Formats: sequence, structure tokens, C-alpha cells
Amino acid sequence: MISLFVRVSACAAIVCMPLSVMAADDELDEVVVTASLIESRLSATPASVSVLRADQLAVAGASNFGDVLGMVPNLGFAGGTSRPRFFQIRGIGELEQYEGAPNSSVGFLIDDIDFSGIAMPAALFDMKQAEVLRGPQGTAYGANAIAGLISMRSEAPHDGFELRGELEGGNYGTYGGGVVLNDSFGEDTAWRLALHRQVSDGFRRDAFLGRDDTNGFDENLARLRVVSHLTPTLDMNLTALISDADNGYDAWSIDNSRVTQSDYPGVDSQLSHALAVRLDYDGWKNLTLRSISTFAHSDMAYSYDGDWGNDAMWGMPYNYFELIDRTRRNFSQEFRLRSRGNESGDWVAGVYALRMDEDYSIVDTSDGVAYRQLTSDYRALNLAAYGQVDRSLTAALSLSAGLRIERRGAHYLDSEQLRSNPVDVMEGGHLALTWQLATHRSAYASLTRGYKAGGINTTVADIPDDLRTFDPESLWNLESGLRMQSAGGRFDSQTSIFYMRRSHQQVSSSVQADPENPQDFVLLTDNAARGENLGLETQLGWRPVSSLRLGASLALLRARFLDYKPSEDRNLDGRETPHSPGYQLGLAVDWHDRQGLFAHADFQAVDGYYFSASHDERANAYQLLNLRAGYATDRWTASIYVRNALNEHYAVRGFFFEDEPGVGNKRYIQNGDPRQIGLRVAFGF
Repeated sequence: MISLFVRVSACAAIVCMPLSVMAADDELDEVVVTASLIESRLSATPASVSVLRADQLAVAGASNFGDVLGMVPNLGFAGGTSRPRFFQIRGIGELEQYEGAPNSSVGFLIDDIDFSGIAMPAALFDMKQAEVLRGPQGTAYGANAIAGLISMRSEAPHDGFELRGELEGGNYGTYGGGVVLNDSFGEDTAWRLALHRQVSDGFRRDAFLGRDDTNGFDENLARLRVVSHLTPTLDMNLTALISDADNGYDAWSIDNSRVTQSDYPGVDSQLSHALAVRLDYDGWKNLTLRSISTFAHSDMAYSYDGDWGNDAMWGMPYNYFELIDRTRRNFSQEFRLRSRGNESGDWVAGVYALRMDEDYSIVDTSDGVAYRQLTSDYRALNLAAYGQVDRSLTAALSLSAGLRIERRGAHYLDSEQLRSNPVDVMEGGHLALTWQLATHRSAYASLTRGYKAGGINTTVADIPDDLRTFDPESLWNLESGLRMQSAGGRFDSQTSIFYMRRSHQQVSSSVQADPENPQDFVLLTDNAARGENLGLETQLGWRPVSSLRLGASLALLRARFLDYKPSEDRNLDGRETPHSPGYQLGLAVDWHDRQGLFAHADFQAVDGYYFSASHDERANAYQLLNLRAGYATDRWTASIYVRNALNEHYAVRGFFFEDEPGVGNKRYIQNGDPRQIGLRVAFGF
């Protein structure tokens, strides 16, 4: 461990050293982190944060948040769905979450609305920025953010009229587009409406059915934002969102190719209605009161062909199918009281409540006949109180300290008469120091504590009573970082090193009780004794001339179990945790000229990793190259993009079990998407 830290520290020093002696003349806009309790400049935030702004998202030619994961160090995902929504930060996160008792490690917010674990509405159209906060967010977000937080913020309405739109078309039946309309009522109220649709056949072909659309996308989004100065001392910010993703799911094949043989392909759909209302009152002399109210209702269906084949292929009746229906309702209310106008620092105190209800139904069929089914009802109420103080100790040194206490009470009942009423009381917080070393150079050191509530394994299979529930997890994170920028903004960097210690680590595993039934594949969460995660994250930017910008990112990670022996014949002490690649490398080039031509290229290299704690199968290391080139004027832009230009075959999820009758356990993978080529035209006035 010590030797790895030495190598990590050396890498950080080497990466940052050149930036202290370089000068430039192009000032960069200051980036503001909005997902923290007290909004702050990125350069003054004592945490490892990546902020992807609208111009960065646009130049990459991405349409969904899943398309830009490679731009963020130590951020990954586990497949098994039509769109990425099971995220890992620094090797911590869910591999799946199909049970009716959701319990996320990575928070996911869209305009303050909680979509943790169900991030299907994550379209990037008309997004202002996406923020990824790495490490536990124990003070600000508590139980749903032990690994970190992803927060997406859409463009806000502004005074005056704006009309903007885009059209897209590409291979694999891809087409779509969007339109934005912005206007204002008088001087006090402005509104912004964004409509977007994307359709694709899903980059797979079902050879048995002769169809190209069994894994397809059909995603529709409508978002209305309104900002209004209700009174001279009261402002309102409202977001209303409707997202309808009617996607297919047919991503697995017996030969691990992108050609499937399913006779009953599945679906992965989500219809969400959501509302967020933020009110800010500043009628008191030195205080501001903020109220954030959110509501979200999501109806979801997830199904798949359990045998990934057909009777003609098997030469006998062998047909399994699984259907999961879920309805989730979230309501949250938060009040924050914050000081303002204090030269020595700020403080914030607040209370938070989240009510989550989820109705769950699963049906397993064999040859069209249901042989197992389960319905469940889950209710959880989170209540939290928190406080944070930011103080300037000297002209160059500042302190931030925070504490959060949270109680989660849950009620679970299913059709098998299993009842559970767990209550967890958890504490988290942070202590951080920030040094302003020079005008454009700062460093920080922090100790943070995160936590995650316990949970319930909802499964149709018979499992021991002691595996029906699992305990809360806690995590300590020790971290330090350095940020630099040259005087003119031509060079910038941020680097952090971290060490995490996990207690009662929650681990996802699986078991196949009946080898002749591929649906008898039970996914469980249990507690390991301990775990540790350590590594480095660095991001660099360099503009050698005004028309060219180069970027690089590097993540090193060592995440492993400690004292974990899941069974008598299986000892995982010291083994890497699933979906925690040892390295992630990113390189990017952006070029434009004064006549309007532009080009973009980004390259990602990702290390191999274990798929699961249940077996020792690994994903291979892979590399991805994305390209985009086009022409832009003040009114319109036209571009051609190529994603996965090298047509790399790589795995995003893997299992090891017996799916083919009589063959025995075998490695199966879900492939990432193949090469995609498309044309996008955008306009605005």
C-alpha cells in the first residue's frame, strides 16, 4: 500500500510540475460547483470534482450522459440495461438494482430531482453542465452518496427570446432532434421549454426474428423551466419534466457477439413525471432561506429472454423469461438557512426529508407458464439534519467543517409474507482545509465520512434468513489535492490522491441454485468485513495556441476486499472489487479556426476488471476512439461524428453460470456499442 502511494504521489508531482512555470494569455471562465451546500468556485472546492460544461458536452457530440463517462476519471458503470444507470465512483457502486428496495451508492440528480439508480432521463440536450463529485458526500447528501454524486443542471431561462434546435441522423436507424424555446413575461419571469427525441435500433440484430430493433431506443423528453422574481425578496425556480423511454432490451447472446437469437426479446422502459420547486428568500439582513421541494413518479418495466435463445436452436423446449415491473414515487423537502455577506466565511444549516415508495412485481416463466412470482411493497422515510461552516483562518488558509445525522426507517412486505422494518441511524461529515498557495494555485486536504443504509434482499428464491437483510456501511476518506492554472488560463490542472477505508462493506454476489434453470440466478447483497480503495485522479488542459486545446486525464485505482470469505471454498481477502479498473486514461484534442471549421477527438483506455465477487471472470482492457468534425457559424452548426471509431469489442457486464443446457458454467458478456456514424445539424437565433 505504501509503495503504491509513493508511485501515486510521484505521478501527481510529475503531472503538475510543468504548470507552475508556463504562462499564457487566454483567460478561462471561472467554473462554479452548484451541487455543494455552499456554491463555490471549482478552484476553491476542497474535493475532487469534474465539471463538464455545455461547450464540452457539445464538442464531444454526446447525446446521453452515458456517452461522456470516459471524460471523468474514476467513473464507470455496469451494464445490464439499455442505458447506463448503475454507476461506480472509485470502484464503489451497484452492479444491478432490480430489487424492490432501492439503495444507491452513487447519487444522481437532475435539477435537484433524485433519479439515483433510475437515470434514464439523462439526455444532454440543453444541459448547462454535469458535475461529478468523487468521494463520500456525507454532509450534503448522506445515505445515497457514499461513493459520490452526479448532478446535472439544465440551462436556466433568461430574459428575451431564443429559439434553438438540432437534427440528427446516423447508422443503425438513428434519428432524432430537439427544440428549445425561451422567452420572458415582463421583467420578472422567464421560461424555457426543451423538447427532445432520440430513436435508434440499438446496435444489435436478432437473427432468429430477423429484426434490427429488439434492442432499440425510443426516448422522449420534455422539460419546462420557469424562473420568477415573485417579490423583491422571494425568487422561484421551477422545473417540470416528463421523460418517456420506451426501449427494448436484447443485448446478450450465447456466442458473446452483437447478434442475438432470442425468441422473446425484452424491454427496458421508464416513464417519469417530475417536478422541482426552489424558493429563495433574502428578506433578512444577513440570512437567506432556501426551500427545495421535489416530486418524481416513475413507472418502469424491465424484461429479458432468460435463455437468450429459441427452441429451434436448442432442439427442444427450453424457454425462460423474466418480467419486472416497478413503480417508484419520491417526495423530498429541504430547508436551508445560510448566512451571507460575512467576510470571514459562511455557514449553512438545514433539514431534509425524503419519502420513497416502490411497488415491485417479478414474474418468471418457463415455456410461457409462470412458475415463480413475487410482489412487494417498500416504504422508506429519510430524515436528516445537517450543518456546515466555512471560515477563513488566514488570508491564505480556510476551513470547512460539516456534520449530518440521518435516520432511515423502512417498511417492507411481500407476497411471501416476509416483513422487515429496519431503522438505521447514521452520521457523516467532513473536515477540510484549503490553502491559496498563489494567485492561480491552491491545495486542499480533507477527511470525510460517508454512510449507506442497510437493505433487504427481495428475491423469489429460497435463501437463508440471515441473508434476507444486510447492515449499513460506513466509509472514511482521506484526500488531498492540488489545483493550478497559469496566469492567462492557457494551462490548468487538478490532481488528487485518496485513501478510503470501508466498514461492513456491502457486496453484490450471485448464486445459481438450479444449473438446469438459467432463471434460478439469484442476486444478493451481503456485508464483507472491510475494504480499502486508494488511488489518484488528475485532469490537465493546455491551449498552446488560441485555436487548439489539448486535454488529458488519468485515474489510478486499487480497490480490494479485506477479510472477506463469502464461503468455505472461496476466500476474497485482498482481491480486487468488481468493476474497479486499475487505470483509466483519457486524451482529447479540440481544434477550430476563424473560418468556422472545427474538429474533436477523444481517446479512452480502460484497464480490465473483475465482473463480480461470485466468480473470477474478468473484462479485458479496451480502448475507445471518438471523432467529430464540422463547420460552425453564428446561426448554425453542422458536424459528422464517429463514436467507437475503431469498432472495439469490449464488455460492459459479465456473468459466469450455466445458461446452455448440459454445457456447464460459461463466461457470458454484454458488449458495448459498436461503431456509430452520424450527422448532426444545430441552429439557433
